[in-house]
Amino acid sequence: MANLATLLTRSASAHGERTAVRHEDTSLTYTRLDDLSARTAALLQARGVRPGDRVAVIMPNVPHFPVAYYGILRAGAVVVPLNPLLKAPEIAFALRDSGARTVLTSPMSAAEAAEAAADTGADCLVVDPAGFDTLLEDVDPLPAVADTADTDLAVILYTSGTTGTPKGAELTHRNLLSNTATVAKTLFRVGPDDVLFGGLPLFHAFGQTCGLNTAVAAGATLTLLTRFDPAAALETVRRDAVTVFLGVPTMYAALLHARLPDGFDVPRLRLAVSGGASLPVEVLHGFEKRFGVAVLEGYGLSETSPVAAFNPPDRPRKPGSIGLPVRGVQLRLVRDDGTTADPGQVGEIEIRGENVMAGYHNRPRATADAVHDGWFRTGDLARVDEDGYYFIVDRKKDMIIRGGYNVYPREVEEVLYRHPAVAEAAVVGIADALLGEEVAAAVILKPEAHATAAELRDHVKAQVAAYKYPRVVSLVPALPKGPTGKILKREIVIPATDS
Repeated sequence: MANLATLLTRSASAHGERTAVRHEDTSLTYTRLDDLSARTAALLQARGVRPGDRVAVIMPNVPHFPVAYYGILRAGAVVVPLNPLLKAPEIAFALRDSGARTVLTSPMSAAEAAEAAADTGADCLVVDPAGFDTLLEDVDPLPAVADTADTDLAVILYTSGTTGTPKGAELTHRNLLSNTATVAKTLFRVGPDDVLFGGLPLFHAFGQTCGLNTAVAAGATLTLLTRFDPAAALETVRRDAVTVFLGVPTMYAALLHARLPDGFDVPRLRLAVSGGASLPVEVLHGFEKRFGVAVLEGYGLSETSPVAAFNPPDRPRKPGSIGLPVRGVQLRLVRDDGTTADPGQVGEIEIRGENVMAGYHNRPRATADAVHDGWFRTGDLARVDEDGYYFIVDRKKDMIIRGGYNVYPREVEEVLYRHPAVAEAAVVGIADALLGEEVAAAVILKPEAHATAAELRDHVKAQVAAYKYPRVVSLVPALPKGPTGKILKREIVIPATDS
């Protein structure tokens, strides 16, 4: 059967009394998670949900997210996970666009979700743990998992909308089953004794596939953190004996500079995985030295379920590289003229394989623009070396053209991170009447560190070509970030003069 919910039913059969999900003092065994999801499926059916219907889930990282997630899939419906920080108009847009007529929401999002549901005519059910479990006790569990085809939709993931209105990436059961199997078996090599860190948002592709579905497929434990905080993350890793840490670069930077509790030890931590954005090499090396664990970088997008490339555990690792294409996936680099880039040349990454989405929901033109002959155009620029390892250069839209010269922000950021006072950095282009664009940098300094904008500018100037170094450097207290911790460059505002 090609239903993603079978990941749970199989692990419940094989590992029933093992802990599936843990959150602070609450835990669910596989038997309990399976039972609650089966009852949720029955409750949804009783409220009119039928196979193929869309059901929105608006929850943070709490145990009832997987209950709702697998319950919806078990009923043969399609999960539409949404950021619990969205406001009513944003939720209403997603409900209308996806066609979701039912909403499962946590108490923290209940007011906004209820307003959006009333606006769109959707059925809104608040999943308060105590009250919801009591409600489920009066429902007989759905005995079977809906029989879905591998090409049927399982999840609609809404992109962040960096280029305009958010688009719903349609992911099939085959997309997600294939990508989960690849991650669990060949990349992370997870087993029932593993404990995965669940600090990545479950409504996002990275946390959903690499955290939730991978843990459940292996019969492992996912320990949840509702909101990432360095101290709370360190305590979770220690308390629950985490073996696989999943994070984005800003998480690694925060942990690298966090104060370690007295006697802190993580003897079971065997693997750290980074994705979502490029991890500065200095941060990678610093984290490995501090915590004694290898960091493996990967690459993917919501549209690719998400994993497309990874540094394989049985091959030499190349810091700064996203690794090799994963099983069942092909990558190629295409230049602006449509020809394939040679090794060492820069081109746009295109992806083909069993992980590529069915399309953008209700957007045939956007789908046609993004996917041609089965190849998904990512908008990411990279080069490949003679061993087939890919190195991200930058987002195509982030590239700065200064006086006719291409400047790749990541290259400049890597140099900034090598300055001992720099904690975080983001390089962007700002308008310039003479050159078209000028290179600018927003920088956060480490606690109690001191450096001037001029000092940082000179640090970069000494290490890159004259057209690349930032003429404008702004010292800032914080950088805008998305729900996964990814720096949102489009929201960075840098004044025209140094600060």
